[in-house]
Amino acid sequence: MEELLYGEDPEPSDRFPAGPLYVPVRPGPSGCAARLFRTPLGDRTAVGFTSERRLVVTLGAGQAWIRLAEPALRALTAPLGITSVTIDPLFTAPAPAPTPAPAPVGPAVLEAALAAPAQRIG
Repeated sequence: MEELLYGEDPEPSDRFPAGPLYVPVRPGPSGCAARLFRTPLGDRTAVGFTSERRLVVTLGAGQAWIRLAEPALRALTAPLGITSVTIDPLFTAPAPAPTPAPAPVGPAVLEAALAAPAQRIG
């Protein structure tokens, strides 16, 4: 069995540097900000990918990214209380679809609703 070098097979729970990462970012008022994610248990985590290909496969070709070393990513997110960095996640939930704004309710609709007899449920 071939022994892998640490940089080739990082584990998300390891506290050792994983090398330069492709970190997903989003535009912000002062430039780019690292995107933060949630683990399956709901904890916030920073995310980094070991290759651009892995980032594109997981998040799509339109995802902006920057290169950061793992210690720099940890230092960036530590003031936010985020202590974990997930390397090469295999799954992300799709972004929620935008919902249309509700139609405004005019006075006639409100009067009709108030005048209608109440329905008993159960």
